[in-house]
Amino acid sequence: MVPIPFSSYMVQKKLENLLQGNIDYPLNYQWINLDNIAWEMQLAVIASEDQRFPLHNGFDWHAIQTALQHNISSRTIRGGSTISQQTAKNLYLWHGQSWLRKGIEVPTTFLLETLWPKKRILEVYLNIAEFGQGIFGVEAASQHYFAKSAKQLTQAEAALLAAVLPNPIIFKADKPSAYVKRKQMRILRQMKLLGKNYLQKLD
Repeated sequence: MVPIPFSSYMVQKKLENLLQGNIDYPLNYQWINLDNIAWEMQLAVIASEDQRFPLHNGFDWHAIQTALQHNISSRTIRGGSTISQQTAKNLYLWHGQSWLRKGIEVPTTFLLETLWPKKRILEVYLNIAEFGQGIFGVEAASQHYFAKSAKQLTQAEAALLAAVLPNPIIFKADKPSAYVKRKQMRILRQMKLLGKNYLQKLD
């Protein structure tokens, strides 16, 4: 499938750093086709971010409701965004908490789901997601953290990369906190429950 040369979020991050005087901000980005991304990595992000990804039309209303109820009663904030929503936001929109951005995100997500198959959405998501300071895409992340191609990632490595999403600046793959390690273990358990064959639902 056709590579995406850059995302709006990459541009946003580059401009933010330039405005702060950080002209040496790195932008490590390597596109790779979905067939060259280990199935373990594909399953890891689904297990971590959006377990109903193959089944919904871009929005997981149950997850949104659960997140709202959690946020009302807890000090921690839980998001209900799907992989499709995150792809739309990273590719076309900007990061930040505003009703305007959320409002634009809805039709953009519906458009992605209408025009692209699930595999294309997952491919783009894995290629433009941020995995560290200036590190975009799972191929760049795999080379940076494990000195190997994304096609060679193990289940544990894939789960670790998925565990730092969607905030890889606070949660670091090369220096995983106790929280990240616990999340990695939860992702591995969920991957086992879903199984490799779950990816066939993307067809």
